Amino acid sequence: MSVARGPVGRRISVWGVTGAGKTTLSRELGARLGLAVIELDALRHRRGWDSTSYEELRPQLAARLDAAVDGWVCDGLYSKLMDVYLPRIDTLIILDPPWVRSFARLLRRTLGRGVARARLYGPEGPRESLAVTFFSRESILWWSIRTHRQKRRTFAERRATLPASVRVLVLRRQRDVDALLAAVASSSAA
Repeated sequence: MSVARGPVGRRISVWGVTGAGKTTLSRELGARLGLAVIELDALRHRRGWDSTSYEELRPQLAARLDAAVDGWVCDGLYSKLMDVYLPRIDTLIILDPPWVRSFARLLRRTLGRGVARARLYGPEGPRESLAVTFFSRESILWWSIRTHRQKRRTFAERRATLPASVRVLVLRRQRDVDALLAAVASSSAA
């Protein structure tokens, strides 16, 4: 397998806590590098929240990865699917902003989606609900508060199991993300 020159390869996984900007970065990388973007949340929730079982999702993910022969950006962690995508990656990008920053981004995003009542991930996808967001234990905001530290530990544990050949980039600030995108743009232009 050949690895593209530049700051990233051609089989990229993007991890991050809830609200870190995984999807935004994945889409931008996909556009700049001409790679397919595989958003795990969109596959899992395409017919509603948690509508696709992991048994159904595993072969779908494998097929999408196999179909993207020029490479892909896989957006999301999903521990139950790691054995499908992780052995294939050549680059891991971990978005690790301070919790306050990711929570603020998540709050803005969730409020906007809740007010708009737009469907996520396609015409049959779920909608954000302000009632669930603010008055339920299933709130994405509550999820962020409860899982932030654990997700960061999971990143470190999983990262330690990767082969040395996998490039690992940890981006903590927006300027780190901007620098990566600039480096990708300049290596693509070369």
